[in-house]
Amino acid sequence: LQGVPVVMLMPAISIDPELRSIWPDTALGCVFWSAPVRAEEPRLWQFFNQNVLPGLRLSLERTELADMPQIGPSRQAFKAFGRDPGRVRISSEALYRRVRQGKDLYRINSAVDANNLVSLETGFSLGTYDLARLSGNIVLRAGREGEAYAGIGKDELDLCRMPLLADDQGAFGCPCSDSRRAMIAEDGPDTSSPRRLLTVIYGFSGTGHVSDALNITQKHLEVFACSQLFASSVVY
Repeated sequence: LQGVPVVMLMPAISIDPELRSIWPDTALGCVFWSAPVRAEEPRLWQFFNQNVLPGLRLSLERTELADMPQIGPSRQAFKAFGRDPGRVRISSEALYRRVRQGKDLYRINSAVDANNLVSLETGFSLGTYDLARLSGNIVLRAGREGEAYAGIGKDELDLCRMPLLADDQGAFGCPCSDSRRAMIAEDGPDTSSPRRLLTVIYGFSGTGHVSDALNITQKHLEVFACSQLFASSVVY
């Protein structure tokens, strides 16, 4: 692929019309970027502890989880898709619950931690994926009967009627828990070498809020993950 423009290596991303008909406010924010993936970025955690955590704790004390940003629309969308949002929570709600319980956040790596920072600031579920582990174009669609994958930190995730991202190999991501196949793993390339990555914002409240979150995402990726941004868009 030497000499091939990076833009040609980016998969097309779309939303399945059937899923859109169930929840018309479905939208995705997508960022294609590259960066060396480091074990930890101290500046990110300093920013989180000083600029995000105090206000977030106060909001969580005063606000029901269902009324936190983006949680309500996501729960309503999951009900429309046929899944119980009390049993399958989007990742941002899980992060909110962890903060509310006074637990420390997991520290994964510079890419995933930046992903989670945006989730906590905006309420959106985000997924960051290693493009080297994906093939073909990508579609957001509803999970099929019997469809499942090995989730990160989970033995198996039931994907039936779940909004999920799929490539030519099948499902690899969803707003609740991503697959091990597409995760940014320690057995990938040398961390000193840039990795080609895709970050997706899962939105169920229309394009406006997703567009705002996309701007925040790009800023945080540049500052806290040393990203080189190639392209970004809102898919709806």
